[in-house]
Amino acid sequence: MESDVSVFLSFFLATASVAVMTYLIVRKMDKSDNPTEEFFTGGRMLAWPVVAGSLLLTNISTEQLVGLNGAVFKDGNLVGIAWEALAAFAMIATALLFLPHYLASGFTTTTAFLEKRFDRSVRQIVSGLFLFGYVTVLLPTILYTGSLALQTIFQFNFPLWISVILIGGLGSAYAIFGGLKSVAVSDTLNGIGLLIGGLAVPILALKALGDSSIMDGLTTVFTEKTEYLTPLATLDRRGGPTSVPWPTLLTGMMFIQVFYWSTNQVVVQRALGARNLAEGQKGVLFASVMKLVGPLMLCVPGVIALHMLGDLSVQIDLETLKRSIASLQTSGVEISQESMAYAQSLLTQHQDSFSLSLAEAERLNGIISINDQVYPAMIRHVITADWARGLFAAVLVGSILSSFNSALNSASTLFCLEFYEEKVRDQFDDSHALAAHVVKIGQRFGLTLAAISMFIAPFLADLDSIFEYLQKVNGLYSVPIISIFLVGILSQKAPANGAKWAIVLGMSSYGYFSFFGADLFHWLHGYAISFALAIGTLVFFAATQPRSAEEIAGEPLPPPPVDMTPWRHAKAASVVIVVLTVLSYALLYLAAQ
Repeated sequence: MESDVSVFLSFFLATASVAVMTYLIVRKMDKSDNPTEEFFTGGRMLAWPVVAGSLLLTNISTEQLVGLNGAVFKDGNLVGIAWEALAAFAMIATALLFLPHYLASGFTTTTAFLEKRFDRSVRQIVSGLFLFGYVTVLLPTILYTGSLALQTIFQFNFPLWISVILIGGLGSAYAIFGGLKSVAVSDTLNGIGLLIGGLAVPILALKALGDSSIMDGLTTVFTEKTEYLTPLATLDRRGGPTSVPWPTLLTGMMFIQVFYWSTNQVVVQRALGARNLAEGQKGVLFASVMKLVGPLMLCVPGVIALHMLGDLSVQIDLETLKRSIASLQTSGVEISQESMAYAQSLLTQHQDSFSLSLAEAERLNGIISINDQVYPAMIRHVITADWARGLFAAVLVGSILSSFNSALNSASTLFCLEFYEEKVRDQFDDSHALAAHVVKIGQRFGLTLAAISMFIAPFLADLDSIFEYLQKVNGLYSVPIISIFLVGILSQKAPANGAKWAIVLGMSSYGYFSFFGADLFHWLHGYAISFALAIGTLVFFAATQPRSAEEIAGEPLPPPPVDMTPWRHAKAASVVIVVLTVLSYALLYLAAQ
C-alpha cells in the first residue's frame, strides 16, 4: 500500500507541475487579436524550441515505445530504425519545400493550400479524409494503446475504461480549453521528461546487462550476437519476413514519412504556428536531428532484451492462451508439436494468469505473441524505485496526452476552418465575432470527439485484428494525399479533376494491395505502386487537360502573415543531418558483421 502511495504521489506531482508550468508560460506569451488564429495556430507566436518539442512529442507515444521495441525484439535486428532515420529525411523536405509554401500563403491548415492550387472541392475532400482518419483511427487507438501500456507496465488493477477516461479528460482540457499554444508548450515540457526518462531506460538496461557496469553491457551488445545490430535485412531471427525489408526503404517507406511529416495536419500544425519561417525551419530541423536519437529509446531496449531472455518476465493471460490454442486447433495452422505440448502443459499447471521469463515465453511462438510486452518487462526490471516508477508513468502519460490533444486540436481545426466557418460567415458582420464563434464551435466539436473516442476505445480490446486493420485504413487516404500535395507544389499544370481521379485510383489500388493482393509482396511496395498510379494520373491530366494561364495566375495572395526570411543555415544543417543518418546506418552495418 505504501509503495502504491509513493508511485501515485510522484506521478501526481510531476503531472500537476507540467499543467501549472504550461499555464504560467502561456499566460506570459503574446496573444493574437484574432481568436481563430490564437486558438488554432497559437497566434503564430511559437519559437523554435516549442515547435521542435511539440513535433517530437506529437509523434512519440506508447505506440512507438511499446510497438517499435516489440518489433525489434521480434525481428532480432535493427531494421526498425528506418521509421526514425527516414523521418529525418522527410522533415528536411518539410523545412525546405513544404513549410515555405504553407507559411507564405498564411494557411492555418495544410489543406488550405489545395484550394489555392486546385479548387475548394479538392480541399474539402482531403480534409474529410483527414477527419475520417482522426475519428476512426487515431483518437480511439491513442487512448486504447496508451491506457493498455500503462496498465501492462505498472500492473494497475482498475478497469481499462478508467484509464481511458482519465487520459482522455486531461488531454481534452489542454486541447479544447487551451488551444494550440497550450498543447505545444505542454508537449515541450513533457518532451524534456520523455527524453530524460526514455534515455534512462537503455542506460539502466545496459547496466543490468553488464552486472552493474554500463561498459560491460555495451561490450556484450557489440561483441555477442552482433547480427542483432544490423539495420538492413529481409528475414527476421526465425527466418520469416522482417517488419521492414531493406528494399522497402527505396519504395513505400519514404512516402509514408513524407505524408506524416509534410502533409498531416496533426504534425504540420505545430510548424504553422511558428513566429516566422526561420523559427519554423529551426524547429523542424532540430526535431529532425533528435529523430536520430530516437532509436536509443525506441529500438535499443528491444535489442538489449534479446540478451536478457532469462532475466525479463512477461504476464501470460490464461484465457487468451486457451482461446489461441482452441483457434489454432480448429484452423489447421501448423504449429510445432513442441510448442503446442508446452502450451498444453501450462494449462494444466495454472488456474489463473501467470508470469514466464522471456526465454520460456519464446517457446509459445506462433501460439501467442509477447512482443508488445517486451518494453513493459524491461521497465519493470530496471525501474525499481517507487518514486521513479511514478515519474516514468507521468512521462508516459505526457507522451499519450501529446498525441491525443494534438489530434483533437487538429481535428477541431479542420472541421471549423474547412467546413463550418464558410457556412456561417454571412451571419456575422463583425469578423472578430465570427472568429470567436468559430472557436467556441471548435471547442464543442473537440469535446464531442473526445467523448466519442473515450466511448469507443475500451471496445477495441474485443477486436483481435483491429490494429492491422487500422493501419491499412490509414494507407487508404495517405497514398493519394501525398501525390496531390507533391504535384501541387512542384507543378502548376495538373487540374482539379486530375487530383480527384488520383484520389479514386490511389485509394482503389491501395485497397486492392492491402485487402486482396497482400500475398503478392510487402505492403510497403504496394504503397509505392499506388503512389505511382496516383502520380501518373495527375501527370496524365496535366498533359491532356492542363490548367489555363488564367487559372494558374489565380487571385493574388495577401502578404504573408509572418517574416518569410529563411534560416540561413537551413541547407547546411540539412546536409549534416543526411550525412549523420547515412553514417549511422554504415556504422551499425559494420558493427553487425
